[in-house]
Amino acid sequence: MNIVWHGQSFFEIGVKNHKESETKIIIDPFEGEFVGLKFPKTEGDIILVSHNHKDHSNVKGVGGNPFVIDTPGEYEVKDVFIKGIPSFHDDNNGKDRGVNIMFTITAEEMKIGFLGDLGQKELTSEQVDSLGNIDILFIPVGGTYTIGAKDASEIISQIEPGIVIPMHYKIPGLKIELDDVAKFLKEMGETAIEPLPKIKITPKDLPGEDDETKIIVLAP
Repeated sequence: MNIVWHGQSFFEIGVKNHKESETKIIIDPFEGEFVGLKFPKTEGDIILVSHNHKDHSNVKGVGGNPFVIDTPGEYEVKDVFIKGIPSFHDDNNGKDRGVNIMFTITAEEMKIGFLGDLGQKELTSEQVDSLGNIDILFIPVGGTYTIGAKDASEIISQIEPGIVIPMHYKIPGLKIELDDVAKFLKEMGETAIEPLPKIKITPKDLPGEDDETKIIVLAP
C-alpha cells in the first residue's frame, strides 16, 4: 500500500487488488485556488468525499472514470471494501458546520480509518464499534474547523490504532489558518518527527498488539 499526502485531507492511496493491478483511491481532493495549494495532476479509480466543502470535494479535478463515494454505507469496488460512517463536522450535532463522513478502507489485509473533518470531541460507542480495529488512522489535528491536538489524542485513545498519520494542519501556502502539527506531537509526547514524502506499508510493517501507537508525519 502506497500513501501520498497533498495537504489538508487530500490523500492518494495505491493498493494492489486480487489481480495484482493497482487501484488508486483519492480522498478529499481540494480546490487548489481555494486552499492556496497546488492541485496535482492525478487520476483515480475511487474518490471518497467526507463532506461537500471546497477544500475536500474537488471531484472534477481528478482524472479517469472514478467511482465516487460521498454518502454513508458499505461498498466494494475493485476488491477494496469501504464503509462510510456518519459523524459531525462540529461538536454540536452538526448544527454549526453540518455532517461529516468517516471512512474505513480495507485492502491488502490492512484497514485504514479516515476521519475527514471530524468536529466531535469524542466518538460515540457506536462510531467506535463501526470503525472497528484500525491499523492506520488519518486524523485531523489542526483545530478551528475540526478537532485540535488535545481532542485528537483522546480520540486516538478511543480507537487505539497501530499507526497514526495526522492531517488537516498548518503547512506553507495554506490560506486556512490552522494549528501546526507540532502542537499535536507535543500532546502525544513526541518531539519533532522527520516528515516523509510518501510511505509504503505492508502488514508486516504494522506495530504489534503490545507496541505503542506509531506516528508518521507526511510532507505534502
